[in-house]
Amino acid sequence: MDDQATCGTGLAANALLPATVGELIGAMADVLEVHQQALDLADENARPEHHAYLTLVLELRSISAQLAASARHMTGYHDLPMGRHDEAKMGPQALAAFERFVGTEQQLLTLLTRSVAEQTTMLEQMR
Repeated sequence: MDDQATCGTGLAANALLPATVGELIGAMADVLEVHQQALDLADENARPEHHAYLTLVLELRSISAQLAASARHMTGYHDLPMGRHDEAKMGPQALAAFERFVGTEQQLLTLLTRSVAEQTTMLEQMR
Protein backbone atom coordinates (compact mmCIF):
# COMPACT_ATOMS: atom_id res chain seq x y z
CA MET A 1 0.00 0.00 0.00
CA ASP A 2 2.94 2.39 0.62
CA ASP A 3 3.74 2.58 -3.11
CA GLN A 4 0.13 3.32 -4.12
CA ALA A 5 -0.27 6.68 -5.84
CA THR A 6 -2.76 8.90 -4.05
CA CYS A 7 -3.75 12.53 -4.44
CA GLY A 8 -1.59 13.25 -1.39
CA THR A 9 1.49 11.67 -2.93
CA GLY A 10 0.73 13.56 -6.15
CA LEU A 11 0.57 16.86 -4.26
CA ALA A 12 3.85 16.11 -2.52
CA ALA A 13 5.53 15.06 -5.77
CA ASN A 14 4.47 18.30 -7.45
CA ALA A 15 5.57 20.56 -4.56
CA LEU A 16 8.91 21.11 -6.27
CA LEU A 17 7.28 23.34 -8.90
CA PRO A 18 5.99 26.08 -6.55
CA ALA A 19 9.10 25.70 -4.37
CA THR A 20 11.44 26.29 -7.31
CA VAL A 21 9.35 29.06 -8.85
CA GLY A 22 9.27 30.70 -5.42
CA GLU A 23 13.07 30.52 -5.21
CA LEU A 24 13.33 32.03 -8.69
CA ILE A 25 11.01 34.90 -7.75
CA GLY A 26 12.99 35.46 -4.54
CA ALA A 27 16.22 35.58 -6.54
CA MET A 28 14.66 38.14 -8.88
CA ALA A 29 13.79 40.25 -5.83
CA ASP A 30 17.43 40.02 -4.72
CA VAL A 31 18.64 41.27 -8.10
CA LEU A 32 16.23 44.23 -8.03
CA GLU A 33 17.13 45.05 -4.43
CA VAL A 34 20.85 45.18 -5.23
CA HIS A 35 20.18 47.19 -8.40
CA GLN A 36 18.14 49.82 -6.54
CA GLN A 37 21.08 50.47 -4.21
CA ALA A 38 23.12 51.63 -7.21
CA LEU A 39 20.65 54.40 -8.05
CA ASP A 40 21.70 58.00 -7.42
CA LEU A 41 18.63 59.45 -5.71
CA ALA A 42 19.90 62.98 -6.38
CA ASP A 43 18.95 62.28 -10.01
CA GLU A 44 15.28 63.08 -10.57
CA ASN A 45 14.85 60.14 -12.98
CA ALA A 46 16.32 57.69 -10.48
CA ARG A 47 13.66 58.33 -7.85
CA PRO A 48 10.70 56.80 -9.75
CA GLU A 49 12.89 53.85 -10.72
CA HIS A 50 13.89 53.42 -7.06
CA HIS A 51 10.23 53.52 -6.01
CA ALA A 52 9.33 50.96 -8.68
CA TYR A 53 12.07 48.62 -7.46
CA LEU A 54 11.04 49.05 -3.82
CA THR A 55 7.47 48.15 -4.73
CA LEU A 56 8.48 45.19 -6.86
CA VAL A 57 10.87 43.79 -4.25
CA LEU A 58 8.10 43.82 -1.64
CA GLU A 59 5.62 42.18 -4.02
CA LEU A 60 8.09 39.57 -5.24
CA ARG A 61 9.18 38.65 -1.70
CA SER A 62 5.52 38.17 -0.76
CA ILE A 63 4.90 35.97 -3.79
CA SER A 64 8.05 33.97 -3.04
CA ALA A 65 6.96 33.41 0.56
CA GLN A 66 3.47 32.33 -0.52
CA LEU A 67 4.86 29.85 -3.03
CA ALA A 68 7.23 28.43 -0.42
CA ALA A 69 4.33 28.04 2.01
CA SER A 70 2.20 26.30 -0.62
CA ALA A 71 5.08 23.95 -1.45
CA ARG A 72 5.47 23.07 2.24
CA HIS A 73 1.73 22.43 2.51
CA MET A 74 1.78 20.24 -0.60
CA THR A 75 4.68 18.23 0.80
CA GLY A 76 2.85 17.90 4.11
CA TYR A 77 -0.14 16.31 2.39
CA HIS A 78 1.96 13.30 1.32
CA ASP A 79 0.12 10.96 3.71
CA LEU A 80 -3.34 12.40 3.02
CA PRO A 81 -5.75 9.46 2.92
CA MET A 82 -7.29 8.74 -0.46
CA GLY A 83 -10.89 9.85 -0.57
CA ARG A 84 -13.58 8.41 -2.80
CA HIS A 85 -13.73 10.11 -6.20
CA ASP A 86 -16.69 10.38 -8.57
CA GLU A 87 -14.93 9.58 -11.85
CA ALA A 88 -17.98 10.81 -13.81
CA LYS A 89 -17.11 14.32 -12.66
CA MET A 90 -13.56 14.01 -14.00
CA GLY A 91 -14.68 14.64 -17.56
CA PRO A 92 -13.94 17.40 -20.05
CA GLN A 93 -13.35 20.07 -17.40
CA ALA A 94 -10.67 18.02 -15.69
CA LEU A 95 -9.01 17.26 -19.01
CA ALA A 96 -9.13 20.93 -20.05
CA ALA A 97 -7.65 22.07 -16.73
CA PHE A 98 -4.82 19.55 -16.99
CA GLU A 99 -4.17 20.43 -20.65
CA ARG A 100 -3.94 24.10 -19.64
CA PHE A 101 -1.51 23.20 -16.85
CA VAL A 102 0.76 21.17 -19.14
CA GLY A 103 0.57 23.83 -21.85
CA THR A 104 1.55 26.53 -19.37
CA GLU A 105 4.44 24.38 -18.15
CA GLN A 106 5.60 24.15 -21.78
CA GLN A 107 5.37 27.94 -22.16
CA LEU A 108 7.41 28.36 -18.95
CA LEU A 109 10.03 25.92 -20.22
CA THR A 110 10.32 27.86 -23.47
CA LEU A 111 10.52 31.17 -21.61
CA LEU A 112 13.14 29.89 -19.18
CA THR A 113 15.24 28.36 -21.95
CA ARG A 114 15.32 31.69 -23.80
CA SER A 115 15.80 33.73 -20.62
CA VAL A 116 18.66 31.59 -19.30
CA ALA A 117 20.53 31.99 -22.59
CA GLU A 118 20.11 35.78 -22.48
CA GLN A 119 20.90 36.09 -18.76
CA THR A 120 23.97 33.85 -19.08
CA THR A 121 25.34 36.16 -21.77
CA MET A 122 24.72 39.17 -19.55
CA LEU A 123 26.33 37.40 -16.58
CA GLU A 124 29.44 36.59 -18.62
CA GLN A 125 29.70 40.26 -19.64
CA MET A 126 29.52 41.31 -15.97
CA ARG A 127 32.48 39.11 -14.98
